[in-house]
Amino acid sequence: MADMFVKNRISDDKVTLFVKKGCPYCANAVEMLKKYNFMPGHLQVFDISGLEYVQDYFQQKTGQRTVPHVFIGRHCIGGFSDLESMCWKLPGILRQIGALQ
Repeated sequence: MADMFVKNRISDDKVTLFVKKGCPYCANAVEMLKKYNFMPGHLQVFDISGLEYVQDYFQQKTGQRTVPHVFIGRHCIGGFSDLESMCWKLPGILRQIGALQ
């Protein structure tokens, strides 16, 4: 069930974040990514507050329950600190997957 929830929301040409309300790391990740000129619909944010089964799935698949969970294309890069550490190469990656205008 959780695997389908996640798989139905990620896509090769999109950046997808799974976040929780009130999480400062989630808010920082969203704000960081909003600085890029994404094509409409290519930056997706899903609130998983109260969906413990989704966090259980992430724990099983990635070893982490924390949020945000950031996917570039179908690849989970990790959380906010992982996104932050790769910010210098994000423009190239986002262009490569076709997410930027």
